[in-house]
Amino acid sequence: MIPIKYIALGWLVITAVVLSSFINKKPVTNTDKGFAVVELFTSEGCSSCPPADELVAKIEKESADKPIYILAFHVDYWNRLGWNDVFSSADYSHRQNQYASWLHLQSVYTPQVVVNGRTEFVGSEEGTLRSTIKTNLEKTPAANLTLSNIKTDGGKVSVQYHTQGNIGNDVLLLAVVEKHAQSNVERGENSGRTLSHVQIVRSLTSTPVKAGDGNASIALPKGFDAKGYELIAFLQNPANGEISGAAKATF
Repeated sequence: MIPIKYIALGWLVITAVVLSSFINKKPVTNTDKGFAVVELFTSEGCSSCPPADELVAKIEKESADKPIYILAFHVDYWNRLGWNDVFSSADYSHRQNQYASWLHLQSVYTPQVVVNGRTEFVGSEEGTLRSTIKTNLEKTPAANLTLSNIKTDGGKVSVQYHTQGNIGNDVLLLAVVEKHAQSNVERGENSGRTLSHVQIVRSLTSTPVKAGDGNASIALPKGFDAKGYELIAFLQNPANGEISGAAKATF
């Protein structure tokens, strides 16, 4: 028979282990999760771009409950070949050229994907995109960003934000994103095709950010319909392009 004192000692050890597991277990919160900001530089005038558009659409469909933020920037330098991409902007071409500088690239190209401002590759490379997203989702983010109190008024949207962690010299970028659209392309390399797009950036602005609470606003694009749009925000280092935190909200 086992002495009672040893039985009592055994129960004390078990109790201590159980209590320790509860005390040391770190609660899972949004601040513990990594994230992936996926920027696609694309154009309706580029015959190589539709597969990349289709890939990010598939990723978007699969990632509704994950911290994956897709932004499709339609550049304007393909317009010279005969088809004017209605979603294109010189501002987005400029942003892509800024990445070429940050990432020490000799030139820009489409389709190009940049993830969290630091990793770039051909936008139609599904395996590379999936593995890069997975890697970034497993990282601990440098900062946490949350959005609240979204209000639309007079052709603009205002938002309150809250930051935690190391934001350094980051700026806050706000993007008004159209979730879905289609175009019938009549000229250029994709002439005769109907192209579908997701997560199209229709408006983008950069503003200084401070630690803690703050406010920001951005102009709404023509034809804005709250049901078909969302707001994506992210913190970016203007010196090297690295993105430290992101969030999104519906209107």
